[in-house]
Amino acid sequence: MSRWKYPLLLLGGIGISNVGGWVYLIALNLIILNETGSPLAIALLYILGPIATICSNAWAGSLIDRVNTRRIMMGLDVFRALCIALIPFLPSLIYVYILAFIINMGSAIFHPTSMVYMTKLIPEKDRQRFNALRSFINSCGSLIGPAIAGVLFWMGTPYTAIHVNALALLFSALIIMMLPNVDLKLKETEGQRFTRDMIRNDFRTVFNFSKDYTYVTKIYLLFSGTTIFMTAIDSLEAAFAKGVLTISDTNYGFMLSVFGAGIIKGSIINSVFSKQLAVNLLIGLGTIFTSIGYIVFYSSSDFLSAAPGVFLIGFSITFANTGYLTFYQNHVPVRMMGRFGSIFSVIEASFIIALTILIGIAAELTSIRPVGLIGSFCFFILGLLALKAVTGTKRQGYFKKMLDL
Repeated sequence: MSRWKYPLLLLGGIGISNVGGWVYLIALNLIILNETGSPLAIALLYILGPIATICSNAWAGSLIDRVNTRRIMMGLDVFRALCIALIPFLPSLIYVYILAFIINMGSAIFHPTSMVYMTKLIPEKDRQRFNALRSFINSCGSLIGPAIAGVLFWMGTPYTAIHVNALALLFSALIIMMLPNVDLKLKETEGQRFTRDMIRNDFRTVFNFSKDYTYVTKIYLLFSGTTIFMTAIDSLEAAFAKGVLTISDTNYGFMLSVFGAGIIKGSIINSVFSKQLAVNLLIGLGTIFTSIGYIVFYSSSDFLSAAPGVFLIGFSITFANTGYLTFYQNHVPVRMMGRFGSIFSVIEASFIIALTILIGIAAELTSIRPVGLIGSFCFFILGLLALKAVTGTKRQGYFKKMLDL
């Protein structure tokens, strides 16, 4: 257990931050909805995330790989906490959007930074179990966060919930401060000037690595494809459940709980049997069964027929995520992981915006069910490609040991 002291502490910080993130998201949604009454205003809020990723992560990777990651994480938590605490005092909605955009930029930088830190902190033999536990913590956050938000709304206002999230981020920064410094060999890079030439050279470095290790890049692109499809298809989920299946608000809440239960069940199995579950099968079968869950959901006619699909999505995605993240941590050199993840996240965010808009327009011009089914079947084809990519006999060595890069 001694070697799990810091990983468990890190998971605690992730859990607190995740719960606070859900409280913040729900509260901000309500604030904007109360101010405007417009679904379009809410949709704009969701597009801010990938746009912020495009604006920040093209250069952030160069910073992440050259600066102490623990300090960046603490600084971003404190910075986001201060920005969130300012939201209730802003004079108009345009300032709320501007500040939300800045907060999203901070979150976009935090994600690849935390990935680099986790990879350095967690030994290779423990990464698969850690990633499974991380999925479990995140799923608990998706259940506990909305519940806490509801209690806070009952006790006060959405602005009360906003302040609670700011405190959660400060507490997360305190936990990160208690973690060890894993960047003891950065002295030769920390003094380098942050220039346009440096960013250009870093793009070239990532491109050369992607060209030399095409299989690693292929698996990562499949992971990005999973995220892109899920985000785009999920944009229709609420409209389908409420408009097509005519599910009540109460049953819609139950449906989200079924999704969370699937994630928790899958995460527990991943954690307990991490030594027995092969990473390549987690990737291939996890992606396929997640897509099947979407097909079941968009083929359903009521709550009872939709619930198994929703459960299957939550259950299967934990296996896919654990497999993809473990492969990523074991095969992308940690010295350039910040640049690799940040640059590819810009590409991913661009496709998320494009596909989400395309699916939204298609659903508006036709109807939600066929668009959701077409998107789900395209996702299923991606799953077949993933299974084929990870089960080829020539590639088995990639899943048996970490590449020495």
